[in-house]
Amino acid sequence: MANSLSKQTILVVDDTPENIDILGGILGRDYKIKFAINGEKALKIARAKNPPDLILLDIMMPGIDGYEVCRQLKQHDGTNKIPVIFVTAMNEVKDEEKGFKIGGVDYITKPISAPIVRERVKTHLALYDQNRVLEQKVLERTAELKDAFETIKNTSLDTIFRLSRAAEYKDEDTGSHILRMSNYAAAVARKMELNEEMVEGILYAAPMHDIGKIGIPDHILLKPGKLDPDEWEIMKQHTANGGRILEGSGAEFIKLGRVIALTHHEKWDGSGYPKGLKGTQIPLAGRIAAISDVFDALTSKRPYKEAFSLKKSCDIIREGRGSCFDPDVADAFFKAEDEIFEIKERYKDERESLLLQTFSKIPNM
Repeated sequence: MANSLSKQTILVVDDTPENIDILGGILGRDYKIKFAINGEKALKIARAKNPPDLILLDIMMPGIDGYEVCRQLKQHDGTNKIPVIFVTAMNEVKDEEKGFKIGGVDYITKPISAPIVRERVKTHLALYDQNRVLEQKVLERTAELKDAFETIKNTSLDTIFRLSRAAEYKDEDTGSHILRMSNYAAAVARKMELNEEMVEGILYAAPMHDIGKIGIPDHILLKPGKLDPDEWEIMKQHTANGGRILEGSGAEFIKLGRVIALTHHEKWDGSGYPKGLKGTQIPLAGRIAAISDVFDALTSKRPYKEAFSLKKSCDIIREGRGSCFDPDVADAFFKAEDEIFEIKERYKDERESLLLQTFSKIPNM
């Protein structure tokens, strides 16, 4: 946009030098004039680093005519908003209609009138400047709104993460577990070629998978040995507990978190809990969370077991393909194996578990 200390630039396009001289004489005192004697040169000038603020365009030219020049200008992101005024001897109504249809803002017939040219140019440059000011304000406001939204979202996600940690706080590795598990799930989701919105949703919702454990008694949650049948039935209630805790929210992350909380212990063959869902009855987010949760449980120390090796854990996952785990999800898990091992190494220390730092470092997988 031209500032108050510089002249606005007008590109005059005409294959007749005399016509260029006339328009230059009319406008040269108030504006910087560039000229082109054919359509090809006009397009080159318009697409240069400093495009003109307005174009006066003849129609009848050899090679690319004025209509085609205008069409190409309107199809190019860098030039589609430059106002084009046709200046031509073609004075029939159909000619004017065609010019406006392809994007011209005005139509001046030859022989030209100097006062008309000056006023039309002045008017359309003023409108163009107003539009650019409005567009800039819209861009600035959009950026402000985006920043505000990100702040609100990050605050909400931080709250979700901290509440998820609180639900399992007695587990010595809880903070790192939910970071690893949620990042594993995002890596698997990407390998399944889910869209980034869904990947992000799983990443932020997965930490809520075991939020229902807040209602499980400590003597069961932290028991160092195998649970007896009655204890196991109580432990399984954490899925339904999570569903009740998270139900009724209008927030998409919470809704997805509820789905994951309810279904991350369902199994592909129908032998899981709480509902014994089978195959694709299990929501995809739950299937992805399930394999991610199991892998981290296998490779982590728990009150009832030592950590298994990566090889043994992967072998168990592989054996569960088609029974415990959706075959497609299992295949995606192994496609993401390198990323998953890197995530495990990255989040082995709970001190690294600040939410905003964590999610800002996630690579594009």
